[in-house]
Amino acid sequence: GHPEYDPDTGVETTTGPLGQGFANGVGMAITEAFLAAKFNRPGYEIVNHYTYGIVSDGDMMEGISHEAASLAGHLKLGKLIYLYDDNHISIEGSTDITYTEDRGRRFEAYGWHVQKVEDGNDIDAIDRAIENAKKETNKPSLILVRTHIGYGSPNKQDTPGVHGEPLGPEETRLTKENLGWPLEPAFYIPNEALKHFREAVPKGEASEKAWKELFNAYRKEYPELANEWETIMAGKIPEDAFKDIPFFEPDDTGIATRAASGKVLNAIAPRIVNLMGGSADLAPSTKTIMDCTSDFQPGDYNNRNLRFGVREHAMGSILNGMALHGGVIPYGATFLIFSEYMRPSIRLAAMMGLKIIYVFTHDSFALGEDGPTHQPIEQLASLRSIPNLTVIRPADANEVAKAWEFALKNNEGPTALVLTRQKVPVIDRRSYAPSENLIKGAYVITDAGNESPEAIIIATGSELHIALEAAGLLKKEGIAAKVVNMPSWELFERQSREYKEFVLPPGIKARVSIEAGCSLGWDKYVGAKGKIISIDHFGASAPYKVLYEKFGFTVEKVVKEVMELLGRHGKKN
Repeated sequence: GHPEYDPDTGVETTTGPLGQGFANGVGMAITEAFLAAKFNRPGYEIVNHYTYGIVSDGDMMEGISHEAASLAGHLKLGKLIYLYDDNHISIEGSTDITYTEDRGRRFEAYGWHVQKVEDGNDIDAIDRAIENAKKETNKPSLILVRTHIGYGSPNKQDTPGVHGEPLGPEETRLTKENLGWPLEPAFYIPNEALKHFREAVPKGEASEKAWKELFNAYRKEYPELANEWETIMAGKIPEDAFKDIPFFEPDDTGIATRAASGKVLNAIAPRIVNLMGGSADLAPSTKTIMDCTSDFQPGDYNNRNLRFGVREHAMGSILNGMALHGGVIPYGATFLIFSEYMRPSIRLAAMMGLKIIYVFTHDSFALGEDGPTHQPIEQLASLRSIPNLTVIRPADANEVAKAWEFALKNNEGPTALVLTRQKVPVIDRRSYAPSENLIKGAYVITDAGNESPEAIIIATGSELHIALEAAGLLKKEGIAAKVVNMPSWELFERQSREYKEFVLPPGIKARVSIEAGCSLGWDKYVGAKGKIISIDHFGASAPYKVLYEKFGFTVEKVVKEVMELLGRHGKKN
């Protein structure tokens, strides 16, 4: 099967779906180029390696490889070398039934250095091609190696029958006889091959010893850089990383959480010098440009702003490669709706427990006139369904700051920050629970005072201020309701049973949730007798305030649902 990520056994990435490894390698090459530019000094090449990959027909067909290859060519990643296992076979048969373009010329158009080796068994020719690729420093390299799948099998060579199936006992015997290979033992390693592979051990030890000696000399010459290197390679962040994060004053007009995120990012970026990332051509909208650095471009590899272009799929996998390489904390941004293009890569990042930050803005139908194609409905539920991905939808600017802090400290897996396009109020925390509670996933932001609460209103993100206003109106009706802010289901589920029952007491059955997304999953928190204010249909093109009114995301709607659950009627004028 597909190899699972396991550095201890030498598996450096899980490619899983085809094309992922191709794009991972581009991320690794980007990281190598950045670290080399940042840390290397004359006579001290602390970072100096090539990134190799073996890619298949399937990898080359998948769209993600086109996106990644285009960006790699533009960036002139000369230390990226791929060998293309050009065997002309896929599961359905010969690749000629679907795949007939000139692959070499395609990659030349991308700006790659392209070579061909006509015989995959010609080891010397392959070695020469690799050496030629190393000499080409301004272009990534593709070596097309003509191979024969199932080589030596009398009946299955060059057929799809050997692509995804074992040879079977009889064909295995025939193949061994055809190749002059011993029939026994079943798994045979010639001494010559064993000796050759074992030579890697002393070579590796010698290389490691030489690097350590070089680094010790480097430390004496450049002590600050050496300390910085050790810090980032250990995956640590500076103790003062969050020192400059601004406090956002209470403000009823407020600020879009995407804009607050941009301010927080720029407060953090000068202190976390290996924070590196960008957006899929949406940086002005996602607010993900770091002002303290410039663009990572050919000749300027020491910069940290990545311009991914309109390539969400490749961006997700490139981020995985960067995280797998180590030494940087990668982030990537796009609109929440386009997280769909990244989903395979996000899933693999979660599977491998990679430290990656996703900034997903424009988080609801409050995009207004952009219309239903851009208005996410099911995307929050979709992301929440991915194991080991922490999804956070902060309610205001100060929660955004806490969400960034969590994401940068989270070493167990990726974090998705889900942010608004529209302005939302900055909550006056003198009247409500502090934003530090975000780390718990859900918390009581305001209770019923001295009264026992009769109802619970649960909200996330931009709908929290609606819930708070509704609680105020209910109080005037003589109904005590507490409001629970639930920015992260995943973080809440990690809390103790006692804490969860404190936030959502089992005895209070009158519960209403409000979130500008689909209802899927909310029944777990509102219970069988609760009400869910959600949107289970596509949006519409109109000003967002009109849409809130039309779709029932209003204070009045929340009040009505709570009162109906309690069997009450409002005061008459």
